[in-house]
Amino acid sequence: MTRLYAATRRSVIGAALAAAAWPQRPALGSDGVPDAATVIVPGPEDGPLAGFALRAARGLARGLVQAAALRVSVQGGPDGITAANRFAASNAPDGRLLLALPGAAAQALLVGDTRARFEPRQWPAIAGCMMPALLAGRFPLGDRRPVRLALPGPGAPEAAALLALDLLGVPAMPVFVSGGVAPETAVQSGAADAAVLLGPARPAALSALGLTPWFTFDDPTTPRDPAAAEIAGLGEIITDPPRPDLVAAVRAAGMALRARALLVLPALTSADSVALWRGAARRWLEDQVTPATDTLRPIGPTEATATLATLCPPPAVALAYREWLFRRLAWQAT
Repeated sequence: MTRLYAATRRSVIGAALAAAAWPQRPALGSDGVPDAATVIVPGPEDGPLAGFALRAARGLARGLVQAAALRVSVQGGPDGITAANRFAASNAPDGRLLLALPGAAAQALLVGDTRARFEPRQWPAIAGCMMPALLAGRFPLGDRRPVRLALPGPGAPEAAALLALDLLGVPAMPVFVSGGVAPETAVQSGAADAAVLLGPARPAALSALGLTPWFTFDDPTTPRDPAAAEIAGLGEIITDPPRPDLVAAVRAAGMALRARALLVLPALTSADSVALWRGAARRWLEDQVTPATDTLRPIGPTEATATLATLCPPPAVALAYREWLFRRLAWQAT
C-alpha cells in the first residue's frame, strides 16, 4: 500500500503542485528539504502502525519549511523486523527515507532474534507515539505472596515483569497463555494472579478485573506517564538494584511495550536534514488541534531520542537479559 501526502507552510497551491509532480529521482529543495520522501511502516495495511504513519506523513508534510510529497510504504508484519531490515539495507538519498520503528522490533534485537539484521542505536529519532503499560495483580504487591504471572511467551516484552519481580525479591512463576489470549483473561479465570496491561490505568477497568496496580514501566528519568500519574513507576520501587544491567533490561523491554512506533532516519543522515525533520516534527505536534487520547500519546524529538536509547541498551545489557531468559525460563531466541 502506498499513499501520498504533500503540504507547505506557504501555500496550498504549492502543496498540490508538489504532490502532482513527484520526481523520479527526488532532489533537495531550495531550503534543503527533499521534494519527496518515503515512510516505511510495518503492516498490515489497516493496522494501527499504518494509521500512525499516515497521520505522521500528513503532519510532517505540513511542518516542513517548503512543499514536500511524503508517501507511506507498508512492508512486512506488525513485529517490524522486515520493515526495519529493509530500511537498514536501503541506500536512499539523504533525508528521503524514514521508518516507523515499533517497540516489538527493538525487543527482537534485545532477545537476540536472528531475523533482526539492523542496528537502530545510531538512527536519529524525530517523533513517536507511546502507550502506558503497567503490572497489576489481584492483591497488593507489598503482601509478598507468591505470584502467578500471566505471560504471552518468554520472548515477549511482558517477560520483563517477571524479571522485575525477581529483582524486587517477590516469588513468582510464569503462566504462559495460549496465542491470541489476553493475559488478563488468565487472571479473570483464576489461572494467574497478575498481568501486564496496556492502555490507560482506569480505576474502574482495574476494579472490574479485580486488580490492584503495582507499577508502571515508566523510565525513571522522565515524569510519570500522564495517563497513569497516580501509579508509581518501576524506577521508584527499585531503589538499590543488585544488578543495574538487568534493571536496564527491564526498562528496555518495558519501553518495547510502551513504544507503539518511533519515526527514525538512517544513521548517516546529515545533521542539516535531521534538524529539518525534527523541526517539522515539533511543528506537527504544536499544530495539532485535537487533544491526544489517553491511550496513545505523541512525543517529539527529545523524548523520542531518549526512548530509542532506552529501547536499545548497550550489548552487555542485552547479553545479561538473554542469560537471564535462559537461566530462568530455559529459553533462547532462534
